[in-house]
Amino acid sequence: MALSVVMPALEMAQETGKLLTWLKKEGDAIVKGEPLLEIETDKAVFELEAPGDGLLAGVTSKAGDVVAVGRTIAWIVSPGEQPPIESEPAAPSARAVTPAPAPSEGSARISPKARRMAEERGVDISKIRGTGPSGTITSDDVLAAAAEPVKAPQPALTSETDGLTPIARLMAERTTQSWTQTPHFFLTRDVDAGALVEVRKVLGPAVSITDLLISIAAHIVAKHPKINASWSSGNIVFNPSVNISVAVAVKDGVVSVVIPDAANMPLADIAKRRKDLADRARAGRLRPSDIGGGTFTISNLGMFGVDAFSAIITPPQAAVLAVGRIADRVVPVNGQPGIRPMFTLTLSSDHRVVDGAQAASFLGDLAEAIQEPPK
Repeated sequence: MALSVVMPALEMAQETGKLLTWLKKEGDAIVKGEPLLEIETDKAVFELEAPGDGLLAGVTSKAGDVVAVGRTIAWIVSPGEQPPIESEPAAPSARAVTPAPAPSEGSARISPKARRMAEERGVDISKIRGTGPSGTITSDDVLAAAAEPVKAPQPALTSETDGLTPIARLMAERTTQSWTQTPHFFLTRDVDAGALVEVRKVLGPAVSITDLLISIAAHIVAKHPKINASWSSGNIVFNPSVNISVAVAVKDGVVSVVIPDAANMPLADIAKRRKDLADRARAGRLRPSDIGGGTFTISNLGMFGVDAFSAIITPPQAAVLAVGRIADRVVPVNGQPGIRPMFTLTLSSDHRVVDGAQAASFLGDLAEAIQEPPK
């Protein structure tokens, strides 16, 4: 029986995906789970895996096409089997976004998200020229129109003319949403990193300071359920496992990759997975599972020479830890001035989920654990 290959919804509110390249050609034998094609969304580049075994057939989209979520772009068939003549959109999965119904005659084609954004910003959709499939007005078109001071109809801005790549645009939108809608508060603590540095020397270059912090933080987060909770639909939701998101700098932006169940993962495995994710993020080879399900974020800018900073929370997470560089400072040592390798940790918390005392308790336990890191 033929299996359809559809444009998936890899992110919340995703409406389309850009097909970058086919990794297989029509007629090739396919094995379930192997990379089939590369897709670009506003956030990153992903490899889509084959849904089953068979032969690739009935390819309807080529490299460079922008395809609506849910649309069939190819089939996987058995030897001698013909793909269906017409490719109908697949039924949406639990993660898929249902395409908008066709508009009535005389009305503009517009996605539900874009229509909502237009209403919020007072944008006249009749004056927007859509850049999506079949002229559909997308959220980017609405944002461009809202920022355009000229009232006469204008072409929608693109990343080539406004200086923003899709990743940078998404970062701007999401950080603005988090900063304006999440009640942040910040706690800062200077911590002696001497023991951390010594352990790293013993373990060698295969394990980074970030890897050690992921392991330590995961165990401490597990002891503070609210730090690992999420804010959803006006309620606190407790997550069953500690999935650490790690911010990775990529070209023109930042992507958060996820170490799942980090509290139960050996340090060596954390280091190996973190490096693999970071390498694939920079190469644009992430998979959907690589970025989903994070419950607590660590952002380390120490390697860039930053002493301290405050990070913005990634909803629906309740907290993010910002890590500055390790540097020698003059501090009290046994009542006398001494030089110790110190660094500054800043915890950003969502006050709807975590109160000041709970955040302080977590940061205190984390600081204590850092001074006695795993060997």
